[in-house]
Amino acid sequence: MSKPDSNMPAIANRLRLAREQAGLSQGQVAKQLGMHRPTISEIEAGRRRVSADELATFARLYDVSTTWLMDEQSEMSDADQDRIQLAARKLAHLKPEDLDRLLDVIKTLRTQEDNS
Repeated sequence: MSKPDSNMPAIANRLRLAREQAGLSQGQVAKQLGMHRPTISEIEAGRRRVSADELATFARLYDVSTTWLMDEQSEMSDADQDRIQLAARKLAHLKPEDLDRLLDVIKTLRTQEDNS
């Protein structure tokens, strides 16, 4: 098991990414959580520790799991992998016909990429 502070930068990065993917500003998050905007900034910069209760609150607000936010493997994973996981969460909420259209677009993009 890693030291408690060793994954703080990873948690901070994931909190920022989850907030951005949720379409929220730091100010909006601060208001909803009863915090000051600079507090959110400090958390996302990894300069302020996040309690377990706060982490659970962020997870609920951003519609992600606390496990994902705390993933110790995140230091070894790349930012694109995190974005893909968040995108998959969004895709799960699409209507079936919208998902089919999106898959067609992806297929077209892949075909164009292969032909380049």
